[in-house]
Amino acid sequence: MPRYEYRCRTCGDTFEKSRPMAESSAPAACPAGHDDTVKLLSAVAVGGSASASAPAPGPGAGGGGGCCGGGCCG
Repeated sequence: MPRYEYRCRTCGDTFEKSRPMAESSAPAACPAGHDDTVKLLSAVAVGGSASASAPAPGPGAGGGGGCCGGGCCG
């Protein structure tokens, strides 16, 4: 279940709530009981790691495709 972060406009407390996506925009009271809260925009962290031994592809290392990055127009 997704977690959403909220901030209370009355006391300034920031808190999280787990709720279904269908209820993501529903009002959420702060732990102190205040109803004047706003949902914060949270950054999404995606797990995983890139291989340090594999270099990033260079400018001409596209997948072909004509003049869409294949390096044939030039």
